Amino acid sequence: VFTDIDDAPQRMSRALVDALAALHAVEYDAIGLGDLGQPDGFIERQVEGWYQRWQAAKTDDLAPMDGVYHWLREHVPESPSSALVHNDYKLDNLMLSADDPGTAVAVFDWDMCTLGDPLSDLGALLTYWIQPDDPEPLRRMAMMPIDARFPPRDELVARYAARSGRDVSDIAFYHALGLYRLTVIIAQIYIRYKRGQTQDERFAHLNRLVPVTAQAAYTIAQEATS
Repeated sequence: VFTDIDDAPQRMSRALVDALAALHAVEYDAIGLGDLGQPDGFIERQVEGWYQRWQAAKTDDLAPMDGVYHWLREHVPESPSSALVHNDYKLDNLMLSADDPGTAVAVFDWDMCTLGDPLSDLGALLTYWIQPDDPEPLRRMAMMPIDARFPPRDELVARYAARSGRDVSDIAFYHALGLYRLTVIIAQIYIRYKRGQTQDERFAHLNRLVPVTAQAAYTIAQEATS
C-alpha cells in the first residue's frame, strides 16, 4: 500500500523502533503487570532453555551451535533494568496507519510477553531484519522486503539507543542469542514434520536452514570477541 512513497521503508523502520522503545519504557508495576514474569536470570534461562530444546529437536550434531551455546554462557552481559519484553518483536507483528507508514497503531502476537531483559527484543528484531548484503541463504528466508531503502541493522540499534537511553554496546550478544533461538525454532518445526506430526510440505526442507542460522550466530559471536 505504501509502494509509491519513497521514504516509506525509513518511516516504517523508525516507527518500529520507536514503538519498541516505548514498550520498554512502560512502568509495568503501575499497570498491574509486576508479576508477569521472573526477570532475574532471564537471559541465563534463555540460553539454557533453548539449548535443552535444541537437544530435543536436533537431527544432527552441529559444532557451531555448541560453540554459540558455550560463548553465550561465557559472555552473558549485565542486564539493564527489567522491562516488558514482547519476545517476538519484528516488522510483521506491527500494524501501521493506513494513511501514514510512519505511525504505528498496534503490535500483535503478545502470547510470549513477559518481564525480562529488553535488549533481547532488540536482538530478536535484528535476527529477522535481513539486509541486501546478507548471505544468500539468509536472504532466502527473509520475512520482510529486502530493499536497500530500509535502514541497516546498525541504524536500528542507534535509533533504539537514542530513544531508550540504554547502553547497547553488548548488542552482538543479543543478536547472536536471537539467531541461536531461531535455529532451535526452525529445528523444532522440522522435527515435527519429520516425525509426521505435521504434513505441511513447506517444512520439508527446513533442515537446510538450521546450519545456516547456527553459523550466522557463531560468526557474530566470533566477530564480537576477535
